[in-house]
Amino acid sequence: METGAREDAQVDAVLDGFLLRGRATPTPRQLEEVGVRADSLREVTAVEFLRTMAEEPYDLLVLSLVGGGVQAMLHGLKRVWENRTSRPVVVTGYVGVVYEKLADGLLLRHGADLVLANSRQDADRFRAVYEGVGADASSVTEVALPFLGGAAYEGEHDPYTVVFAAQPSVPDSRRDRTYLLNRLVQHARKHPEREVLLKLRSKPGEHTTHIEELPYQKLVQRLDPPANFRLVYGNMGEVLDRTDLLVTVSSTAALESLHRRIPTVVLTDLGVRESLGNHHFVGSGCLASWDQLDAGHRPVPDEEWVARQGVVADGSYESAFDTARERIAKLLDRPGGLPPLTPYYTPVTAPGYLPGILARHHLGPDGTPLPGAPAADKEPGPVRQIVRRAARGAYRHGVQRVAPVIRRMGEL
Repeated sequence: METGAREDAQVDAVLDGFLLRGRATPTPRQLEEVGVRADSLREVTAVEFLRTMAEEPYDLLVLSLVGGGVQAMLHGLKRVWENRTSRPVVVTGYVGVVYEKLADGLLLRHGADLVLANSRQDADRFRAVYEGVGADASSVTEVALPFLGGAAYEGEHDPYTVVFAAQPSVPDSRRDRTYLLNRLVQHARKHPEREVLLKLRSKPGEHTTHIEELPYQKLVQRLDPPANFRLVYGNMGEVLDRTDLLVTVSSTAALESLHRRIPTVVLTDLGVRESLGNHHFVGSGCLASWDQLDAGHRPVPDEEWVARQGVVADGSYESAFDTARERIAKLLDRPGGLPPLTPYYTPVTAPGYLPGILARHHLGPDGTPLPGAPAADKEPGPVRQIVRRAARGAYRHGVQRVAPVIRRMGEL
């Protein structure tokens, strides 16, 4: 998703939202959960978006995309703005727990005016990556995690509520996901006085950034959970309002929970491994197993570790974004406008990598649209919309049902 802020004669600012068409395009329910209301919102192809950016006088552009999408838009924007005397300030970031693809994801985001880092630790790591390849690191700007909030935990609820925050792709095997689900159900049976919730990020048929091939909704159908166990969706902050113990493998929900000083556990049952992402929490004081939890153990977070993670639990959260605001204001007031975007990846530095990234968004190596690139000038009609929804449904069915079966057959 991209958002653009532009000046308007009637109001201080206007917020326009653009949803990049693809497998992870948010649904209306998911957009509603975000809580940010755009003055306009439309779904576009990459080429349509770039055309709009060439014509509209925006002041600030936020690229909220996966790394490859950010890189493609940076090159496309560089191309459409090359003859302009002024351009918007471009902001992106690597939001959440950054435990994988650190170098790859960061270099795909290089070229934006601001690359937001979630914490002191991330800011240090981000700068080290950029400087290590000889790229300009001045864009790295320390903020805090952008989705934290809510009241601090004040004590146990009635009933005491345990929440397991599931993730779409961690762990990724049926065996491991079934194990975690069984342990959660067992915990509910051992503690009938508690409410045990499985917090899911998406409903069946919805997609997030990561593909979910084995949804917990389907795995739980084979079990007979007790009455005090149930599935929940919706905004994580609202679920945390009634949480007494947050359990996860490596979800960013752990940081939301720590911010509110809710007892938080990062599971070690499947090991502490980079592939799970729970290695990020080494030193946090939150690592524990289901056996320990069933026995009554409650980890105590390490305050110094928490402070380095962008988890601002000391009341200074609002001021954590002041530096970014000041940098944006200075860039907007820069005499003579802003220089051209200069991503680290170019046809010279990455000739075997960059063209493929751009081609996925129907852009050539120089950022110009490829022949035949989809770029409708108007909103698709009802028939086309139905066909598009059906195609997405078929894709998701293939990912969640057909692909796992084919893999299992290949292992025979």
